Amino acid sequence: METLPLLRRTLLGLLGAGLGLAVMAAAGRSDEVAAGTAASGIVIHGPDETLRDFCRQEDGGLWLELPSGARFELITSTSDPLITNSGDGSFHPFETSVVRAALGQVRFPLASVPVEVFLLPYPRRLGFPSAAGPGLVLLSPGVGALSAEQQHAQFVHELGHVVQYALMPDPDAGVWTRYRDLRGINDCERFRADAIHADRPHEIFAEDFRALFGGPLANYSGTIENATLLMPQAVEGLEAFVLGLAPANTVASHIEAWPNPSRGTLSLRRGGGLAEVLDLFDLSGRRVASLEPNVTPGGWSWSWDGRDARGHEVGPGVLFARVSGDREPALRIVRTK
Repeated sequence: METLPLLRRTLLGLLGAGLGLAVMAAAGRSDEVAAGTAASGIVIHGPDETLRDFCRQEDGGLWLELPSGARFELITSTSDPLITNSGDGSFHPFETSVVRAALGQVRFPLASVPVEVFLLPYPRRLGFPSAAGPGLVLLSPGVGALSAEQQHAQFVHELGHVVQYALMPDPDAGVWTRYRDLRGINDCERFRADAIHADRPHEIFAEDFRALFGGPLANYSGTIENATLLMPQAVEGLEAFVLGLAPANTVASHIEAWPNPSRGTLSLRRGGGLAEVLDLFDLSGRRVASLEPNVTPGGWSWSWDGRDARGHEVGPGVLFARVSGDREPALRIVRTK
């Protein structure tokens, strides 16, 4: 039975926040998981679905079998000798609704980046932490309850890896040179694939992605892993550079809303694109309302009266708007009193 190697551990403090898992040696390839072919669009497999449809017992162990053919043995007990901190004695997987909410807050056009996300019920024996590869994210459970902030931060970081593999692959030396110059990581002796975790260019990019395009919960810490580097927001031209990696037709027509913040009726508009229903979601990922489109000169518009699908007025808070079936960045809407 051949398993595909884990190639890099991820960061973001889940180990420090309660995973407490022993560190395994990393192999020498640039991707974290040899992912194979990813599904079209973005698919999230919850922990129950992953256990039911992608895991099976074999030779006394539980194995995760991905659609690509990659196989990983799972650790099913916190008393396993490889678990150095048993926490509260149970594994706590990522929550599907929280991951969907984190995805809804990402402000990057993902139409050209197919991703298959697996929320693991148990950690992998040969690679405990969460990991990402081309078109694939594996989110590993903790041995204590994971906060929404931890889940948002870890998922968006891993999503940053997937974006990099898809839009800024390693063989593209020209774009990597521009990124290194812009980011100030030209020293290839220090910033290399086998450097300490915080100095690896892939990790720096994933952290830049989280900080620039993740929502408030993904950026709850206000920091990035490599504290010696400028925060991404302070690097002139960095956000435009990363956005420029996406194909032009995926960034052409963003949603606009006014007034925003608002307390009553809200108008939304997008130039171009198809006439589609616009969905509004709350922070938990629950759909609050679905709005039918109206044709306008040069695009489409939607109007919302501030009520949910049952006719109840929606209270103050943060909502996100996204066209149904679209992978455009979700628009953040603030409801005031």
